[in-house]
Amino acid sequence: MRLSRAASWFLLAFGVWSWFIWVSFVRNLWKDGSGLAFDDAGDPTTYFWVHLLLAVASFLLGTAVGVIGLRGVRALRRESRAEAGA
Repeated sequence: MRLSRAASWFLLAFGVWSWFIWVSFVRNLWKDGSGLAFDDAGDPTTYFWVHLLLAVASFLLGTAVGVIGLRGVRALRRESRAEAGA
């Protein structure tokens, strides 16, 4: 399957954006002082584990989407070099 230039860049940007957003979220989750993520004893709550699982899933999906976009961008660059050399 061949991706367009716009689709390739969009997927790559989405992967980077996903990492940026979820790293920020996990950092904030880890520092939570409201009592949602950690109970009074300092132990993680169900809220913490559920949101950590969501973040990990988003990291994996963001990575997969970003890799697809990166491969699309690289393939387009190879194609344009081949056309320029021909």
